[in-house]
Amino acid sequence: MGIKIEVFRMMLYLSFPVAMFWISNQAEYFEEYVVKRKREIFPPDDKLKRKELEDFKERMRVLKEQRILKQISAESEN
Repeated sequence: MGIKIEVFRMMLYLSFPVAMFWISNQAEYFEEYVVKRKREIFPPDDKLKRKELEDFKERMRVLKEQRILKQISAESEN
């Protein structure tokens, strides 16, 4: 009886991770979830939002340049 139960336990220990791996790699189970999550993280490109982002980046660049120039002019006056 001892060897039969050991073989059963060994088969159980080996088959469980293999079964979980096989189930987790089935595309039809997770395709909808993955596509939905990907669209939440990386939304489709919107021209208006892209333009707003570019304008914002340009304003921040100009402000940073002005701040640096102001610091440089203040240092040169001293």
